[in-house]
Amino acid sequence: MRVTRAAAALALAASVQAISKISRKGRYLYDDSGSRFYIKGVAYQEQGTVVQSSDNSFGEPSTFIDPLSSASACKRDVSYLQDLGVNTIRVYSVNSSLDHDDCMKTFSDAGIYTIIDLSLPLNGSIDRASPSWSTNLLDQYLTTIDVFSGYDNVLAYNVGNEVVIGVNTTVAAPFIKAAARDVKAYLKSKSTDVLVGYAAIDGTPNWRDPLANYLTCDPNGKGSGDYAIDLYGLNNYEWCGDSTYEEAYAGTNGDYAGLSIPAYFSEFGCVESGQTRTWSEVEALYSDDMTDIWSGGLAFSYFPAESAAGQFGMVTVSDDGNSITTSDDFNNLKEQYNKVSPSNDPSSSSDNYINCFATNDTWLASNTLPPTPNEKQCECLESNLSCQFTPATANYSTVVGELLNYACSTLGSQGASCDDIGADGGTGTYGIVSGCDSTIKLSYVMSLFYEANDNNAQACSFNGNGTVNSQSTESAASGASACVSPSVFTPTAPANEPSSTGGSGSGGSSSSGSSGSDENAAADIWADKRAFAGMGIAVVVSMVSAVWTLL
Repeated sequence: MRVTRAAAALALAASVQAISKISRKGRYLYDDSGSRFYIKGVAYQEQGTVVQSSDNSFGEPSTFIDPLSSASACKRDVSYLQDLGVNTIRVYSVNSSLDHDDCMKTFSDAGIYTIIDLSLPLNGSIDRASPSWSTNLLDQYLTTIDVFSGYDNVLAYNVGNEVVIGVNTTVAAPFIKAAARDVKAYLKSKSTDVLVGYAAIDGTPNWRDPLANYLTCDPNGKGSGDYAIDLYGLNNYEWCGDSTYEEAYAGTNGDYAGLSIPAYFSEFGCVESGQTRTWSEVEALYSDDMTDIWSGGLAFSYFPAESAAGQFGMVTVSDDGNSITTSDDFNNLKEQYNKVSPSNDPSSSSDNYINCFATNDTWLASNTLPPTPNEKQCECLESNLSCQFTPATANYSTVVGELLNYACSTLGSQGASCDDIGADGGTGTYGIVSGCDSTIKLSYVMSLFYEANDNNAQACSFNGNGTVNSQSTESAASGASACVSPSVFTPTAPANEPSSTGGSGSGGSSSSGSSGSDENAAADIWADKRAFAGMGIAVVVSMVSAVWTLL
């Protein structure tokens, strides 16, 4: 009998003594004993290929290496993480088709929690340039949750990282909030209260502070947390060198004083050229000046990581992947982490969700959110479309954007539009097909074009990427009306999620020995046409999505 990954993970979790459960009460975190829990962590992921970005000095990733898939690497690192005084690691992307049992058990036994980002590089994230919340992204997120649902040391899932990076990208916030809403509903249906979070880039207060309020407010005015994230992360690098609380943190501290949920620094650790980091900010972060608002943070980064700002990292891995050499950065952070003793006050806190505010000149996001993506309805529509996308190449992610651009611009010249596939987080208008994945959107637009040209077979060719569906009996618009009824509901598990445990994470390691996945893991997981999420609607968009900072 084949055993599902989730069932195997549950059996594994039951076989060992569980570490303390961490719960959110109001704006703080508490362990089973009722003591406040502070995140003392590190970013734990080796750097994949990075594409430099003018928006972000860290660059954007195009590949990733799953750090929770190599049993040998996790066993190699766990003693160093314990020595460092770490109780939490953040992992930015994972390959749901691999086996994570050994690593998760190793860290659980060591009392180390994980914060897992659900997004993947490129097409597996909410794209700030052309945001959408669609079936393929929802399926990806839920598949990862199911794979990790049996582990007792998952502290939180992040639904996004640095998607909003300025005033113009605040229109992406409704898609983040919709993702949090649907992920929370799914977790509730599985009787788990693992936290749902978001990690924000730092920026000017005129949009940065409203973002925190927006992601934690109740758009229905009922004081409910169903639409709010549970944990707010800020990637903060304000403290450089021998700074002070007043110089670096006092202003930011005051800006977040009214936040209704726990907040933490999801990254910290400024690098100055040629300087060893002393991590003097740790004393401030865990002091009484800040613990009334913040619940700790994650130092960036355990593994080496290049950026335009300089070289990050606390350890180097030997060429054979078997040993670790620590740096002065490591030793200094160890000293700082092991000497802090943050306050245990307050002993309790209650929920207080604020109402959402209106748009303004620096906050462009609507309080009307996208509906829950519905895969069955989208599949119903696809089966009835008169012209269907049948790509001539297996690597067709760029083709989707180009064809959407061509078809929509041509439809516009014929007096038609692509409004049905569009999504506008500024006006809160979402087309009836906007929740479907990009290939179904493309088939829909191709069908509109085909029908506008009197069902001429040549009009469905699209340079060999389209095929006439002889079984279709109605127009694309009629099919959308018949099949798709946008609504908000509790999503169910994806139909095609991984059904058996993968091989040992020690096989196929990279040269550093820290991962059992290859650097193109995202392509391996999402090789079918449901993979492509962040493709432009009526425009060719950048292939670099907002996934996570560096790795």
